[in-house]
Amino acid sequence: MLHILCGKIASGKSTLSAKLAQQPMTIVISEDQWLAHLYADEMKTVSDYIFCSSKLRNAMEPHLIALLKAGLSVVLDFPANTIANREWMKSIIDITAADHRLHFIDVPDEVCLTRLRLRNQSGTHNFSATDEQFALITRYFVAPRKEEGFNIVLHN
Repeated sequence: MLHILCGKIASGKSTLSAKLAQQPMTIVISEDQWLAHLYADEMKTVSDYIFCSSKLRNAMEPHLIALLKAGLSVVLDFPANTIANREWMKSIIDITAADHRLHFIDVPDEVCLTRLRLRNQSGTHNFSATDEQFALITRYFVAPRKEEGFNIVLHN
């Protein structure tokens, strides 16, 4: 089973991933954790994030395929927030024939911003984002549609 997460910054994706990971034979692969360990010093702008994220996806793809083919469930805590990102995730599903769920966390921007500010203050997250960065990144957000071929589970 491949669990895919779609939601804006601070919508609750990582919280949901931790909950999903409590199932037997399930692991979480978190983009934020990997990026923080591999590229933290290199990521200063949104363009830097896009570049580093692409490198990480390329490196992780064979690993994800192997885990799914071995029968493990994977919670892919990478943002499925654009059609291009979801196409990459769909290609993994197609290669592995894995069952999947696309968890769409649909909460208002105001809720996300409140959570983001609290998260930034707590210092518990690998990255902090400003309100301006939230607005910039949110412009690229595209909600999933059933025509994309995913089994969508709505959370709000």
